[in-house]
Amino acid sequence: MVQTDNQLSDFLRYLANIPDATDPRVPALSELSKEIGLSVATLREQLESARMLGVVEVKPKAGIRKLSYDFCRAIKPGIQYAVAAGSISFHDFADLRKHLEAAYFIEAVQLLSISDVSVLENLISTAQSKIASSPSQVPVEEHKQFHMFIYKKLQNPYLEGVLEAFWEVYHSSGFEVYPDSAYVERIWQYHSRIVEEIRERRFSRGLSLLLEHMEMVAQREKIIPRLSFE
Repeated sequence: MVQTDNQLSDFLRYLANIPDATDPRVPALSELSKEIGLSVATLREQLESARMLGVVEVKPKAGIRKLSYDFCRAIKPGIQYAVAAGSISFHDFADLRKHLEAAYFIEAVQLLSISDVSVLENLISTAQSKIASSPSQVPVEEHKQFHMFIYKKLQNPYLEGVLEAFWEVYHSSGFEVYPDSAYVERIWQYHSRIVEEIRERRFSRGLSLLLEHMEMVAQREKIIPRLSFE
């Protein structure tokens, strides 16, 4: 049996002790009420908390199903609320992301194979084609994929969760609206130079370029007004 913290709700503790490999269906609340010894009303409140954490889904007719844990899905609502309410600035979250990427960069790129580097180069090529098209397109998805892919082989779900949440909030906050095409081109010039250093195994130089690139983005993020979420 999984050891769980006694601060978990009874419903979350129940979910935590269901092995991921088993049937994800969860009994109806009326059945759980008898099994756990809680009222249906209390279970309904605890179910909603679990749903907000992204560990269950509730659908008409299909009922309640346990979902595999996803760190991004768990933390994203809280981060989105904090940024929207002005409780925590997006810049603070972006600064956390910058330090995480910097701390893990050399360890991550040492794991990349030649074919992995080619994936990064293909993302750059696709992005540059979009920028050069008429009308010009902002390579939004390629930007996210580029940064996420660098750290993929670390297989650290907490790191991936924070980085994934960063890009989701980045999108929601309107930071994908860039001042001009020259700015976007400069971003991808940095990406190209970073990959060149990775291919040549000059990892420290690649890290220096990553930090330069992030500082450029950070200065822009500081001056963009906070946008409300829709």
